[in-house]
Amino acid sequence: MDKLNFKYLGLSEEMLKALEKLGYERPSEVQQRVIPFVLEDKDIIVKSQTGSGKTAAFAIPICEKIELEKRKPQVLVLTPTRELAVQVKEDISNIGRFKRIRCAAIFGKQPMKVQMVELKQRVHVIVGTPGRTLDHIERGNIDLEEVKYLIIDEADEMLNMGFIAQVEAIINKLPNNRVTMLFSATMEDKIQALCDKHMINPKNIEINSKSVTTNKIEQFYYEIEENKKFDLINKIIYTERPDSCILFCNTKEKVGNLVGKMKDKGYCCSGLHGGMDQKDRLDTMQRFKRGEFPFLIATDVAARGIHIEDITHVVNYDMPMEKDSYVHRIGRTGRAGKQGTAITFVCPYQVRFLTGIEEYAGCNISKKEIPSQEEVEQGKKIFKKKINHKPKKDKSSELNKEITKIYIGAGKKKKIRAGDIVGAINSIEGVSSDDIGIIDIQDNFSYVDVLGKKGELVLKAFKDKTIKGKKVKVQKAMK
Repeated sequence: MDKLNFKYLGLSEEMLKALEKLGYERPSEVQQRVIPFVLEDKDIIVKSQTGSGKTAAFAIPICEKIELEKRKPQVLVLTPTRELAVQVKEDISNIGRFKRIRCAAIFGKQPMKVQMVELKQRVHVIVGTPGRTLDHIERGNIDLEEVKYLIIDEADEMLNMGFIAQVEAIINKLPNNRVTMLFSATMEDKIQALCDKHMINPKNIEINSKSVTTNKIEQFYYEIEENKKFDLINKIIYTERPDSCILFCNTKEKVGNLVGKMKDKGYCCSGLHGGMDQKDRLDTMQRFKRGEFPFLIATDVAARGIHIEDITHVVNYDMPMEKDSYVHRIGRTGRAGKQGTAITFVCPYQVRFLTGIEEYAGCNISKKEIPSQEEVEQGKKIFKKKINHKPKKDKSSELNKEITKIYIGAGKKKKIRAGDIVGAINSIEGVSSDDIGIIDIQDNFSYVDVLGKKGELVLKAFKDKTIKGKKVKVQKAMK
């Protein structure tokens, strides 16, 4: 029997269909080891580096275990950053799409009222940062009574950011008869103490970190003076010709400076740092994921929470201040079994710090000679031929081909309920309840996902149909 096949894990047809559409071919090591334990409702502690596929490792089994008809949240996922919360929400929504799983992301710098409206709907999974999640709980916006699964993601980063006390405060408000899962790249004493206190006979799973940081990523460095870095990055762009690349700087000022220089040179790029509005940060990330520009210049805000499979290169334009930052930065490339390249610019006085990073990461970072002018000129010709950068397909595009989101011009104020929408669609010849996905009812309008390529059939039928005896506006939802 092929143990490297998702079918071997005993997953449902809806789940296997979603995974196929999303491009998941075989489970990674962490997925093979985690999924069976979660399906058996075991507490687990997973020590695994970034890029190992851990989000799907918990998303797949919790989507299988969720009881769809329950109104109250059944899963709570805690993440250290807003970006990671949004990414995890997107992954869970995609993986659980054909099972009609509803997932909400809650985080700071977004209006509470917007999140409160979403939390009043039927939500199966909540993904949130600790501070905002605790705030909602204390305001009574989240009912924890039926939470059966708690996932603490990137616990080491929670500790580094000072969130462990908030995490524990949330744990103390959860039901005792729950399943708890903790994922961390390292196991500090405080994290282990948290596990000892709040978990029952947890299964320990450790994924070999070297296989994540070393085998799939070619790592090398250039020794370069600070004032010659930009000249070097031009040479590297022509000789390496990255398809998709993150360049890391240590401050938002340096990000802005480098973005300006690269745009002046004609490169298609954008910046990302903690000083930006949350909406702009999320928009920049989404555009980069879609491949609208090949170069993202960022601070360490992008070292965690950006899960994009096709990043070919990471450049440490500024050498990271912390050893673990190096691991998290280069972990943006070499994902999903693909090869990646990590390049670090090292000023002469920083060379001695490189040894410490090598010891910490368990790898060898070799020195490379600066490309010759001949190599640069040859590379420039090739680069100019491929400069017409085409946006790549979003990971969920195949999934969305079979789903039509429909807008209905009536909501709670007209006393429209999910059952009314289901009844109206069910009465259409050739359409059944199995073709109806997530229904989202707002005050003045509603949305419904129609599955199985039945969207056009539903839209056509609604020209002559009513809901609760009333004619309502029904059309394809705007993206």
